[in-house]
Amino acid sequence: MPVIKNLGWTFDTASTTYDKMRPGYPAELYKALFSYLPIGTDSRVVEVGPGAGQATLPVLQTGCTLTAVEYGKNFSDLCREKFRDFPGFSVITGKFEDTSFAENSVDLVFSATAFHWIPEETGYPKVFAMLRHGGAFARFANHPYRWKGNLPLAEEIDRLYERYYYKYYGTDPEPQKEFGEEQAEKISRIAEKYGFEDIRYSLFHRVRTFSPQEYSTLLGTYSNHIAIEEGIRTEFFAKIEEAIQKHGGEIRLCDTIDLELARKP
Repeated sequence: MPVIKNLGWTFDTASTTYDKMRPGYPAELYKALFSYLPIGTDSRVVEVGPGAGQATLPVLQTGCTLTAVEYGKNFSDLCREKFRDFPGFSVITGKFEDTSFAENSVDLVFSATAFHWIPEETGYPKVFAMLRHGGAFARFANHPYRWKGNLPLAEEIDRLYERYYYKYYGTDPEPQKEFGEEQAEKISRIAEKYGFEDIRYSLFHRVRTFSPQEYSTLLGTYSNHIAIEEGIRTEFFAKIEEAIQKHGGEIRLCDTIDLELARKP
């Protein structure tokens, strides 16, 4: 799918559905993160773009003080309520780029499927300045890939995307690409340009299965799908549900989750 710019606002319009449908992250990812940088009650942490808090709880459970910076008001309110029992948790509603933090004041900055919204030349220097010496930046994301084991379903969904999605945006169809080690390494190396060291990356995998209705609900949490005109989007999603029902009644997504770690000297 093409990346449509300036659609960050769309997520906040579907905050409750996003909370229900978007997955969290595997325990192995947090194990790798906390092995790289142990976090505890004396640690100060900043999360960039928590959304509905899919990545927040395991970090909060370390007992750290965690400040989340969330652009969407609905998501901010949702997280405040969701994590109200953690006295060390707070939310700043606003853009990370516009939020001020003291230099050398944070042990960990992390961002889950959100940092791509921030211009590289703004985000990385800001994170670097915030971190204490020896502090870390953790960037991770989920990359779903439609399972090809049901080829007739995959081909029909591709045709529906041509008819509804690509026609709406006036772009040529793009082949589906599975996220892999090459992309993860490329992302990890960005940090080198901004003074980070001890750079590492890891990949994690899982499979999720959806009913027709669950899958269309999931699609309704993607920014470039939310932005499609409502009448076209409703018909598009209904046709996808029909296709899934016709070809076995379920659809699988093969997730690849990448974790990039970098340390401030």
